[in-house]
Amino acid sequence: MVDESYVGRTLPSSPPYQVGRERIREFATAIGELSPLCHDVAAAQAAGYPDLIAPPTFPVVFTMPRIELLLRDPDFGWRFEGTVHGDQKIEFQRSIRAGDELVTAVHVESLRTRAGTHMLTLRCAVSTVAGEPVCATEALLLSQEDAG
Repeated sequence: MVDESYVGRTLPSSPPYQVGRERIREFATAIGELSPLCHDVAAAQAAGYPDLIAPPTFPVVFTMPRIELLLRDPDFGWRFEGTVHGDQKIEFQRSIRAGDELVTAVHVESLRTRAGTHMLTLRCAVSTVAGEPVCATEALLLSQEDAG
């Protein structure tokens, strides 16, 4: 049984995640992002950035492990096996760039159940360790009720 008392909670912020150049390049290559801003420091700097910038979907690298901690928490009661990612939104205040140290706070926005399917909406607030907002993500996750 999923614990509905989690709705409205914000979980403790993550430890800092250091955004590295190679991690940006590897992620960009994996998703087929060819922009030189993600691969070539000189090109990124010529475009006015201090270093490489990450592709827009890069936050999944460090937000999903934080989300998974919640989903696997036995006190929360989520059935992790068979979880489906239903929707994803990302809002940027600025680009993520190599050298950033980012922290993520996961907020449980809503939880509804219809026809035996749990629908969980989570919001992640991502900021620098100094508190500068960088982006916010919103994920809709689906899972069947535990038959047991």
